[in-house]
Amino acid sequence: MGQPWDNAWDRIKACERRTLTELFAADGDRVGKLSARLEWGDEDEPIGALFDWSKTHLDDALLDAFEALAEARDFAGKRAALLAGERVNVTEDRAAEHTAQRGTGADASVEEADALHQRMHILVDAIHRGTFGEIRHLIHIGIGGSALGPKLAIDALRREGSLVDVHVVSNIDGLALEDAFERCNPAETLIAVASKTFTTIETMTNAASALDWLKQHGIADPYGRVVALTANPDKAVEWGVDETRVLPFPETVGGRYSLWSSIGFPIALGLGWHVFEDMLRGARAVDAHFAGTEGRANLPLRAAFADRYYANVGGCQTRGVFAYDERLRLFPDYLQQLEMESNGKRVTADGAPVSGSTAPITWGGVGTDAQHAVFQLLHQGTVEAPLDFIASVTSGDTLDPAHHRILLMNCFAQGAALMAGQKSEDPARAYPGDRPSATILCDDINAATLGALIAFHEHRTFANAVLMGINPFDQFGVELGKAIANKIDAGGARFDASTEALIAAADLSQS
Repeated sequence: MGQPWDNAWDRIKACERRTLTELFAADGDRVGKLSARLEWGDEDEPIGALFDWSKTHLDDALLDAFEALAEARDFAGKRAALLAGERVNVTEDRAAEHTAQRGTGADASVEEADALHQRMHILVDAIHRGTFGEIRHLIHIGIGGSALGPKLAIDALRREGSLVDVHVVSNIDGLALEDAFERCNPAETLIAVASKTFTTIETMTNAASALDWLKQHGIADPYGRVVALTANPDKAVEWGVDETRVLPFPETVGGRYSLWSSIGFPIALGLGWHVFEDMLRGARAVDAHFAGTEGRANLPLRAAFADRYYANVGGCQTRGVFAYDERLRLFPDYLQQLEMESNGKRVTADGAPVSGSTAPITWGGVGTDAQHAVFQLLHQGTVEAPLDFIASVTSGDTLDPAHHRILLMNCFAQGAALMAGQKSEDPARAYPGDRPSATILCDDINAATLGALIAFHEHRTFANAVLMGINPFDQFGVELGKAIANKIDAGGARFDASTEALIAAADLSQS
């Protein structure tokens, strides 16, 4: 006997797929039904974004069927469990409380987050006041979520002005760390070491090299220049960091969801505490929408409906994200980890094999650069890939407004061209059209907007996981390669002939 969601999937697959042009022609209110604004500003400065999913193949029949799937998967119950701090990460037997870091969650968890934020605020203020001497540089060392979030925020928002120059280093390749060293004066530099466990080999190796760099340049107490951001404060103290410079975050906050915790320290230090608070505020507004809006009107859930349709019915193995704003150039990189590490699974939360596709490959780039690189395939290639466009009504530059006008014209033209296509008697100049896209048009790119965009995609990722029945909060697939690397390091283990030859060619046994 099948599960209730099997019936919902049968209903989804039975829906007729009409072309996008046909869908618009059949429903004069299609844009009104499939686009909506969310706002996250305050009364003095209203700001938000338009979320337009009308150029996807969602229609009333599909939306009805997907709402039935969400009900069969108990989306409302699982959402409530997430936001209440219940044990939703079943494989690791813990909650997933990243929303509590921005004020949405169990009362006790929100209070703990507030206290930890206050502790971080005190340290940030002390550094800005000169307690550690003149600090002009921060080298932030982490990997994965401990690096991608701060790197995205610093790059997106730095044009508003920086208090401390922040360099984010994640790669174990020594060139990355040396590049940061060249840009910093060791006498004016702090080191932030971000690791949930404080045992991550790439992070701790880079941290040790950063300490050596400080020593070599005459810093008498290099450990006194280190701030630890971790869920394992005892380990940080054992490593040598004074407890007054350890900024903890809860074990229930996963790495790729940790930007809102003390992992946000480089944002607050580099750009100002108000910037970090504004990011929390924008995310909190999306939390409120996600928590209090049902069915297709819930924008992250609606986006997940489209994601599931293209992956599970359309057979699309990728989803492209294109930011038509230089400030968001790192956003596709951030989403890669968020979506692929969360939902790149092959078993359900119960351990059974999944039926159908889970996460597509997330990729993307920046417009208009991407138009001259990958859009040939997207318009005329044989691979269908749903796309998201993200743009801002307000420019981030002070140049001739023609720059921004041309940028937005190109963004909107791509979605229109993908949908409409173009017939031609010359096959090489024919465009099939009927290719889906969605657009998020922001009023402006500021800290609150960035926080809102990240939160939207966090909830979209969770909604996708619920519809698939998987756990988005573990990442065991990350561990296998690390375990084999440790075996190579230890020596004595045998591998396949190719790997053995590579180890010998690199002379790793002598390193």
